[in-house]
Amino acid sequence: MRSGLIATKIGNSSYYYKDGRNTHVTVLKVDDCIVSNVKTLEKHGYNAVQLASIETNKDISNIKKPQRKMFSAINITPKKIVKEFNVDSDNILEIGTILGVDHFKIDQFVDASSFSIGKGFAGVMKRHNFGGLRASHGVSISHRSHGSTGQNQDPGRVFKGKKMAGRMGNKKVTKQNLKIIDVDTKNNLIILKGSVPGKKNSIIYLKDSIKK
Repeated sequence: MRSGLIATKIGNSSYYYKDGRNTHVTVLKVDDCIVSNVKTLEKHGYNAVQLASIETNKDISNIKKPQRKMFSAINITPKKIVKEFNVDSDNILEIGTILGVDHFKIDQFVDASSFSIGKGFAGVMKRHNFGGLRASHGVSISHRSHGSTGQNQDPGRVFKGKKMAGRMGNKKVTKQNLKIIDVDTKNNLIILKGSVPGKKNSIIYLKDSIKK
């Protein structure tokens, strides 16, 4: 298990092969991912590589002291995202190492994690695909409601996890086994087949597929 990458979602597009076939893809931009810290099993209890990436508009004086010390130690400008990736003891990198788009190869499979698009407060028909109540006689202005939620005197309560109305989306989602169609080292772009969670400009965490 080796380190992943921090990327930014540019958007969706179509990719055309040389034989004329096309497929839907997601375009990700990868800024330089700099190893800012290393965690070892002997000292911290686990092996991990901490990456810092994506420029921020904040001045170094507005950064919290622990992070300011970290950025100053390796002599880099403050970064927006700091993320740890668990690695094997054989894949621990030195502090200051820079990872780019060439970290992944064409036709490789990766897992992409991010937060899904938030939909706000939604009812059960939109959130859980409920059928709703009858649209004919006998239903009084509750056609899109979820119906009864409780039980009889025993157990006399609503179980946790019951599918009801609530906030929809804005949850961490991981899509597995996404194939890398192309790697553009000139423009620092990775083109993935299919879709990844999140909207445009979302932060995406890429790592080697655990199933393939």
